[in-house]
Amino acid sequence: MDVLAAVATGAGKPFEFRTLRLDDPREDEVLVRIVGVGVCHTDLVFKEAEMIPPPAVLGHEGAGIVEAVGAKVTKVAPGDRVAMTFRSCGHCSRCDRGDAAYCETMPMLNYIGMRTDGSRTLHDGDTAVGGSFFGQSSFASHAITYERNLVKVPDDLPLALTGPLGCGIQTGAGGVMRSLACEAGSSLLITGGGPVGLSAVMGAKIRGCSTIILVEPLAGRRDLAREFGATHVIDPAASPDLTGAVRAILPGGVDYAFDTSGVPAVQQAVMGALASKGVFGIVGITPPGTPTPGEVNNIMTFGHTVKGIIEGDSDPDSFLPELMDHWRKGELPFDRLIKTFPFSQINEAIAAQHHGDCVKVVLLMDEA
Repeated sequence: MDVLAAVATGAGKPFEFRTLRLDDPREDEVLVRIVGVGVCHTDLVFKEAEMIPPPAVLGHEGAGIVEAVGAKVTKVAPGDRVAMTFRSCGHCSRCDRGDAAYCETMPMLNYIGMRTDGSRTLHDGDTAVGGSFFGQSSFASHAITYERNLVKVPDDLPLALTGPLGCGIQTGAGGVMRSLACEAGSSLLITGGGPVGLSAVMGAKIRGCSTIILVEPLAGRRDLAREFGATHVIDPAASPDLTGAVRAILPGGVDYAFDTSGVPAVQQAVMGALASKGVFGIVGITPPGTPTPGEVNNIMTFGHTVKGIIEGDSDPDSFLPELMDHWRKGELPFDRLIKTFPFSQINEAIAAQHHGDCVKVVLLMDEA
């Protein structure tokens, strides 16, 4: 079938709209009509680094309606409302333990731009187009995806806005609720107040953290953090000594820290703000070759842990419904982070997010 897609054509170039040919779903695949799709920083990192050689269709926070399923698909049926997340195999040692985010074939299933047999789901005439990004490539009117990518969305949730639950929201909230598993009464430092960092604030509030510190340069995002449960906010421009600013609040340091910034100097400063036995979770993407923050002797002396985190350690089939339930209770108002744009304005939306005019972009297909 023909689909409208926003195609990445190279670093530094805007997305281009093209009509592409999308394969029919194979026996293990699902065709989803996209209703809304979030724009994630990871999409832009892959685009600018050309990690999937262009032309390519990115997008990995899709939500929509199932239109067709392959013969072996049993989890969903045509007409189902679904949010889309990362792909995992479901049968490796990590998936068997509920660690889907650390699936042994995660890179192959999510990052190579094609099916695992080397075939492509998308073509522009005779030219193969990179796709299958996170098992979906949802910067398009329709996407081919898989059962493990999909979580049903109940009728009481705003379907078009639920795609970010499958990546950015679960990464932030899950990083605190699952990866770090912050205890009630503990203290947490969050560096970066974008959608992942603000979701982490919400997760910390849900977990009952007594001290929640957010470091963020934009005043509007610091204000949102206060509304979501942060007990303290730090403007890095006004307090360039991050370690000192945190220890002015908690002289003994923080029990947990969570970095979304990917800035090596910030990560290094966080290590100096950790309490004895403190745990530092990292989701921010750093430049290639960046060393692990900290100093080995200090890490050993104070029993620090530096922990890499993918997708908030989420097992989507169980964690996304949990997040939806927190939304119902008013504990995870992720929709307040979102500003919607027509799909046709993807480049303008990315610019607005980059300039700090909005926290999280969701593109709506019905307005394309």
